[in-house]
Amino acid sequence: MKKKLLANPKNVKFEELLKICTQHFGKPRIKGSHHIFKTPWKGDPRINIQKDGKMAKVYQVKLVIAALEKLGANDENN
Repeated sequence: MKKKLLANPKNVKFEELLKICTQHFGKPRIKGSHHIFKTPWKGDPRINIQKDGKMAKVYQVKLVIAALEKLGANDENN
């Protein structure tokens, strides 16, 4: 799934991105249209996603990719 995100961040459905974030970061806190996920580190990249129609916003997909990469780097160091 991560390869699909990297290949085309402009064509990611919100529900797919929500599922990926939930798998890696747990249940989100929802405030209005924003789904906010806790991360094991402080600061950026923070995980805050919202719908753009049925699709995820491109810049937010890129932030999720960065967070997944950071999460993977943290897992490798432990």
